[in-house]
Amino acid sequence: MQKYLTVVLLGLLIGAMSVSIQPRARAERPPVVSAPVAERAAPANDTWLLHLPGIAGKRWVDDQMMLGFKDAGVAGVLDVYDWTGEDPGIAALHAYKRNQEQAQIVANLIADHFHRHPDVHILLSGHSGGTGIAVWALEKLPDDVKIDKLLLMASALSPGYDLSKALAHVRDKCYSFCSENDLIVLDVGCRMFGTIDGKRTEAAGAFGFLFPDGADMRQYDKLIQKPYDKVWLRYRNVGDHMGCMLRPFARAVVAPLMIDHPVFSDLGKREHAAGAAKGNGSRS
Repeated sequence: MQKYLTVVLLGLLIGAMSVSIQPRARAERPPVVSAPVAERAAPANDTWLLHLPGIAGKRWVDDQMMLGFKDAGVAGVLDVYDWTGEDPGIAALHAYKRNQEQAQIVANLIADHFHRHPDVHILLSGHSGGTGIAVWALEKLPDDVKIDKLLLMASALSPGYDLSKALAHVRDKCYSFCSENDLIVLDVGCRMFGTIDGKRTEAAGAFGFLFPDGADMRQYDKLIQKPYDKVWLRYRNVGDHMGCMLRPFARAVVAPLMIDHPVFSDLGKREHAAGAAKGNGSRS
């Protein structure tokens, strides 16, 4: 009981820290780190990655993942869209209407890029609460618009959320990294404050997504769940809420899954081969 109370108190502390984040004017931090899609010429490479951070807004962990992708040889445009606006933290978690509006903005960015650059591979990633914005954005896309791959890192969606409609807009695979070690944020924290879709339960990023009643099995065949593996300690990933975002892990484990033909380091190639040999599947 004492151990459980300690965990709860730590969860409350994290929640309080999130609430105390000072609002920052949108003008002081443009939501997309590079030029807006509509203002860019056709890219000189064939990849565009759009990343959506968690409820705290763009932070050092998002930069870590982008740097890891670059280390792995990913040659493309890597954008970060900060959807939290002036209310990062718990306020962003509970702002369902505003989050749906932000998801529409993301959908518009993707659709615009898709039509302007039809030969470019589109990759979409999200961390924690950002995975909800990513999934909702895909749901809002026109029927003809598809991305190539979806990456869900430590998802704050509820385990039973039906991904069918979103996955219908993914051509290849959706990789979802989860960890039972993410106890404070995605288990205790989401039971107390709710998931990004408003359920007071542990999040899918802790124990994985379920296959809900009525879901489309054909679409769920695209979902590859990646539960925490202790071998990832070599990449500084201890399985906490930030571990999957760290630069060494992004370079060696995540980037090889997202890009078909980058110039990976030898370490990344070995990790990718080991991951491909290991069985993966949806939580049932």
